[in-house]
Parts: sequence; C-alpha cells; structure tokens
Amino acid sequence: MVAPPHGAAFETAIQVTPIDSHHYSAQLQQDWCIGTVPHGGYTSAILYRLALTHFAHTHPQQYRGSATPIALQLTFLRRTAVGEALLTVEDVKIGLRTSTIHVTLSQCKDKGNKTPSGTGQEEPEVKIAGYITVSPAYAEVGLTTPTGWTPLPVPAQGSRADGGVDLVTLGKTGRDGEWERIKLPFPEFRRATQHVDLYSPRQPKTMATVDQWARLRPGGDQTARWSNEAVVYLTDTFPVALSGLDRMAATAEGDGEAGGRHWYPTVALNIDLKKRLPATGEEWLYSRVQTVSVQDGRTDLGVTVMDATGQVVAVATQVGLVVSASRNVGQRPRL
Repeated sequence: MVAPPHGAAFETAIQVTPIDSHHYSAQLQQDWCIGTVPHGGYTSAILYRLALTHFAHTHPQQYRGSATPIALQLTFLRRTAVGEALLTVEDVKIGLRTSTIHVTLSQCKDKGNKTPSGTGQEEPEVKIAGYITVSPAYAEVGLTTPTGWTPLPVPAQGSRADGGVDLVTLGKTGRDGEWERIKLPFPEFRRATQHVDLYSPRQPKTMATVDQWARLRPGGDQTARWSNEAVVYLTDTFPVALSGLDRMAATAEGDGEAGGRHWYPTVALNIDLKKRLPATGEEWLYSRVQTVSVQDGRTDLGVTVMDATGQVVAVATQVGLVVSASRNVGQRPRL
C-alpha cells in the first residue's frame, strides 16, 4: 500500500476514528508536543481531519465528493495532554454550498478531579472548541481576481535571476542566495517543530517579520509532502519567530540569555484556507510570519502560507500567551 503523500507518521498522528454519528476518538501523540502539551497546530490538524471524517461518515450523500474545510475558528480553553481524546461534532448548518459544524476536543481532567457521582472515574472536560466551515470544490464559483498583494518587506534574495529562491539548490545544499537551513532550537522541548526542514534568511530584516521555506519531514520521512491537514499544522509552526520572541523577552527581562525559557501557548486560532493542495501534495511551502505587538504577556501572530508558484494557500491569525516554560513541564496550573 502506498503511503499518503504527507507521510505515514503524520497520517497516524492525526487519525480520527468514528464512535457513532457525532462522536469520534483520536490519540494525541508525544512526538507532536511542545514540552508536555500537544502542539496547537497539530491538534488543529486533527480537527481538520475530524471535519473530513464526519462528512464522510455521517453525511456521505450531502456532496458529490469530499467537502473540505475552508475556515477554522478555534479557541484553546485548556491545555491538552498526550493520550486519548474525545471529539464531538454538532451540525450547526448543513447546506448546499457550505456547511458549518461546532467541534470540541475533550479529555479527562487532571488527576484528583472526580465525577459528581463520586464513582472515582475522571470526568472529561472540553479542551478545544470552535467552528469549522466546509465546502466542496465544485460549489466554489464566483469572482476570482488578483489584489496586487505581495509580502512587504520583500523576502530575502535567492540565486535566481528574478531574486527568487532556487528550491532544488536549497534542498540539496542547504543554501541558496541569502537563505540557509536552520538548526531548530530546543529539540527536546519543541518536539513538534522537529518534523519539518526549515530554511530562513541568514540576516532577518526585522524581528517583527520572519520568512521561512519548509518541507514536511514527519518522523524523518524524506518523501513526505504537505497536505491540506499539514498546512493547518504549518500555520502554527514558526520556531524562528519564537526564537525572536525569546530574545525580545530576555531583553525585556534584563536577561542576556534567552535559553528557551518561554512557552507560547495558543489562545485562539483562525485559519482561512484559500487553496486546496493537489492530491500528491506539495514539497515546499513558504510562510511569512508577522508580529505586531507583544503586550502584557500576550502576543499576536499573523501567518500567510504560499506555494512555490506564489499562490496564497492559507492566511492565519492567532492570539498567544508568553509564559514561563516551567508552566508547561512542571505543575499544571490553569492558564
């Protein structure tokens, strides 16, 4: 059997299994964690897969073919944990062009929390909640027009005559023009980011704007390709930008060494999926990551994902916290 284009390791990590018409299960895996907490982009990819599974399982006749998510609005209420998760779907609107579902990801409470009945069993609580809107490709018709948008400031130069990056050279040698492969920081803490090969400019233009080219490498699989679910993971994967936040935090706190002492949990994530990737996937995707303001321990992050031809694949915005990494790997107080 041929492995999916995104790689068997990623496929296994986001697997969703039906329980009944509106309840499903998933296993959150340790290799996709930041510290002890499953990565927000990874759990969002599971919820993307939940939407696909739900319509295939519960509404198989609603559309001619697959209806894929075009928008996700997710709120991360409580931190998730490695292990089993219960996924629940409520059909909010089932339509001809678009359908919207309310989704939740629930897990048992921390040890010591009992059910009201006193049975001693742990009581599940909602960790992530949100809405996902799906649409079949054939129903998406209407105005298509260029807006003239382009990333500003202009990304770093590659070796091509037009200033673009030669991705073949970059992949083979790790360098092209001003770009080079980066060693991803804090691999033990940020395990979820180790499933990509990332390339960034040697001299970033500003700390507020970070550019990256990325190839998916789940479990070291060199044949993996970006899928639609993996794009969702990528919208929350930007270790170079987080390193910049580490440096800013260390400077603000009067500490000359960043040391990865901070954790940046996602509070809310909105993703507008502009383009469906081909069934064979994409080898390379570019991300422009921007931060406007870091204020009172809270930061914004805007991510635009593009393919190798310059077409926009996804636009994402999120609210994140800046907290001590000890809140991830030590005791688990409520955020």
